[in-house]
Amino acid sequence: MTSTIAFLGLGIMGSPMSVNLTAAGHTVVGYDVHTAAAEPLRAAGGRVADSIADAVSGADVVITMLPDSPQVEEVVLGENGVLDNAKPGVLVIDMSTIRPETSKRVAEVGRCRNLRVLDAPVSGGQQGAIDGVLSIMVGGDAADFEAARPVFEPLGKTIVHVGPHGAGQTVKAANQLVVGGTYALVAEAIVLLEAAGVDAAGGLDVLAGGLAGSRILELKRRSMVAREFAPGFRIDLHHKDMGIVLAAAREAEVSLPMGALVAQLIAAARAQGHGGLDHSALLKVAESLSGKD
Repeated sequence: MTSTIAFLGLGIMGSPMSVNLTAAGHTVVGYDVHTAAAEPLRAAGGRVADSIADAVSGADVVITMLPDSPQVEEVVLGENGVLDNAKPGVLVIDMSTIRPETSKRVAEVGRCRNLRVLDAPVSGGQQGAIDGVLSIMVGGDAADFEAARPVFEPLGKTIVHVGPHGAGQTVKAANQLVVGGTYALVAEAIVLLEAAGVDAAGGLDVLAGGLAGSRILELKRRSMVAREFAPGFRIDLHHKDMGIVLAAAREAEVSLPMGALVAQLIAAARAQGHGGLDHSALLKVAESLSGKD
């Protein structure tokens, strides 16, 4: 099954995702406020729209991949946005990482407009988006999730319906909690190994093959040891995500002491001017705390 898909937000993640949907046979009409961001989609055979209304008009599915809740609210709920231009029955899939309460609000307003809404944030980073192997955690009605499967399948390897509206965003918050904590510990392991005169690259190879192994060690250990921090996912965005984590914890009335510490380390990286670097640049914070920078 193929669809006409409006894809709004063609950044580091959205651009390769839109290209993969085009390669799968979907008709993709993309829009981004930065016109140059649409060139990969155009080169892949997609159409580039000059406005949200132009992209959404005639679409069967609308996907948004935007930086934060305010952008989603503006693009979806704002004047001449998605809800003003989508035809009844359209499937609106927000794949951004935003606050669960924003997803619930978008779903409720969409329901009143006779639109089907899913929150479907992703994990896997830029490379996962390029390779089409993202993990996709989906909140919303089960029937709408099944209807969206042909859209999700070119994008992800692990695709799970995790509950009602907003549940996808809560699972994504948990994901970012674990990812941030793992980066912080890998960074400290590198500092310890190097300070003790041990070959960090070899040491991390051993860790990656044992119980300490993780996807982060698999993909990032060599670039971290080499101090290569070109962004696949920026510190600035992870800082935003940790704010979502802490807000979700307050809403659920639970204590996340390790999460609070990770949030502070990421805030420190941002304060030190590393916000535009990859979140593996938490190594810079670990080094500075030990006087190794």
